[in-house]
Amino acid sequence: MGGARQPREDGPPPVPPSHQGCAIRSVRVQLPARRGEPGGEPRGELRDRHEDGHHLHHLVWRLGPSVRVCSSAVLGGGIGPRAWILNAQVPGGYPRLDPDRHLAEIAAAEGLTGPGAGLMTAADVAAYTTAHDGGVTATVTTGLGVRGWAAAPDVAAGAPHRPGTVNIVLTLPAALSDAALINAVSTATEAKVQALLDAGLDCSGTPTDAVCVAAPEPGPDGGEPFAGPRSTWGARIARAVHTAVLAGARPARDLS
Repeated sequence: MGGARQPREDGPPPVPPSHQGCAIRSVRVQLPARRGEPGGEPRGELRDRHEDGHHLHHLVWRLGPSVRVCSSAVLGGGIGPRAWILNAQVPGGYPRLDPDRHLAEIAAAEGLTGPGAGLMTAADVAAYTTAHDGGVTATVTTGLGVRGWAAAPDVAAGAPHRPGTVNIVLTLPAALSDAALINAVSTATEAKVQALLDAGLDCSGTPTDAVCVAAPEPGPDGGEPFAGPRSTWGARIARAVHTAVLAGARPARDLS
């Protein structure tokens, strides 16, 4: 879900007693490697939890130091240093009105500390898709039950948006400037729409799609200045996102 908020620099808020002790089990999956580790040992994890009678999944990236994220995430959105990314599944017909606090509760149950970015979806997170291109990894959860076009007729003010959601998490080894980070989000969104159309779907996405781009902190040179689709890193981002979204969107089309 989108709707960026300023991150808490001191980590997630305390977990209310009713949400402490959430049962979580870790399962290793092939997700992005931590920067600088020999052999590129994966550090992403698929986790499951039991919450309020539901069996749900979430994906966790433990990013380590010197990584910053540009995102439209509901928790920790914007541009800045982030120690982790969380993409959490919630039940269909999501009843809560505080998704940022809910994500912080899940993060606290995971033992995640420091500033992070949290996304949310009603899609089956365990059905994530990934693609790799030239050092870029795109990991996508694809929920298209509430899809449509971005430029749509006005709807009633305050109408709730169910968190169906296409969530895209990108990691890359190259540092990007602020402008390039924003450009990377734009490029990823363009590639997502291209993939949805290539899958035969008549939509540009859902009302709550979100993107996270994680890259190393730039050095004195300020990082790569461009991430548009014809730049080196932008082209890799576009191809990785297109491949991962297309793989996730085709089953959604078949179920329509």
